[in-house]
Amino acid sequence: MLSKRSKYAINALVYLARQAKVDPDRKVQIAEISEAQHIPRKFLEAILLDLKNNGILGSKMGRGGGYYLRKPTTEVNLAEVYRIFDGAIGLLPCVTYNYYEKCEECRDEETCGIRDAILEVRNKTVEILKENTLQAILDTEDEKLAKILEKEK
Repeated sequence: MLSKRSKYAINALVYLARQAKVDPDRKVQIAEISEAQHIPRKFLEAILLDLKNNGILGSKMGRGGGYYLRKPTTEVNLAEVYRIFDGAIGLLPCVTYNYYEKCEECRDEETCGIRDAILEVRNKTVEILKENTLQAILDTEDEKLAKILEKEK
């Protein structure tokens, strides 16, 4: 399950991506993101700082300042965000990419059927998370909204 930090980070990033789509040079203040996405401001401050420290966001101080995407929306994916806030993507430590650890109870990793099954789940999960970029999320939201509006006509 995604942590609140990951969910809030994704919501904030999608909001920033949508704003950048309208005006690529716009800097968005924390208060605006907090209000629009219903994220507690203090919690959001820490999340945005982590995203900035990981190179996804930039910020500008002073008048006209705020946060902005440093990467194109096509290059920010859910796997990257998940790893920042929740760590390893894997149900067992022996299948994780960045956080590998041998399982204590494992007798032979090479022949472990459990590991193989969980590794398959991990690989599919990472594939799906990587495919879901901020741009893909915006496109999906736009398509769904267009279908709703079409039905209302």
